[in-house]
Parts: sequence; structure tokens; C-alpha cells
Amino acid sequence: MSTSPIPEDIRRFVLSRIPTVPHLEALLLLRAGGAEPWTAARLAERLYVSEKVAAALLSELCRDGMCADHPAAGGMHYHYQPSSPQLRSTIDQLAELYGRELLAVTHLIHARFERKAQQFADAFKWRKDS
Repeated sequence: MSTSPIPEDIRRFVLSRIPTVPHLEALLLLRAGGAEPWTAARLAERLYVSEKVAAALLSELCRDGMCADHPAAGGMHYHYQPSSPQLRSTIDQLAELYGRELLAVTHLIHARFERKAQQFADAFKWRKDS
């Protein structure tokens, strides 16, 4: 029996707070940038997504306490700012783990999505007792 390379606390964090790989990649880019401000356009370029998608990612990360936004000339700017030292520590651990276990982390994120899709599909199956 093999054990997961992902510690349980990081696994719970990913499953509860990181809905997609682009969310994780956006978070890690902001983290790597430190206090440097990001715009949706800049993030869109780095992630190869539309500016609208990038803006939504940034908004969700801010809502979840992982970054902060502020109005600036030319639009909204975002920077990495976890809402607590504990959250900062968890994100640091995730970043370090992602560097070593990229496939395990991305599989965990995709498995979460696949389970939800399967549950949705199962809701439409005809049941013999229906």
C-alpha cells in the first residue's frame, strides 16, 4: 500500500480552497511576485487565459483571503497577502510541495472535479425503484 506524497493538512487545503489548477498557478505566481502588483491582463498573459478568466481567478483568491486588491491607475491591482500567518504557512508548504510533486497535486485537483462531475451525472441515472 503506497502512501500519498501530499500531507493530510495540505490535501484538505487543496480540496477545500483550490478548485482548479489555474487557481493554484495564479496563487503561486502572486506569491512568487511578493509585494509586486499584478493586473488581470498580466496574469492572463502568464496563464494563457482570457483577461476575464484571470480577473475571476484574482477575485476568487481575494475573496478567499489569499490576496488583496486595490484600485490603481489603469485598473485594479492585486498582490499576495494571505489573511493569516497560518494561511501563509500552508500556502508556502503547498508551493514547496508543488515544486516536488506537481503530478500528485494536479491529480488531486482534477480528481476533485471528476468526483463532482460523476456525482452530478449520477443524479440523472434512472433508478430501478424510481
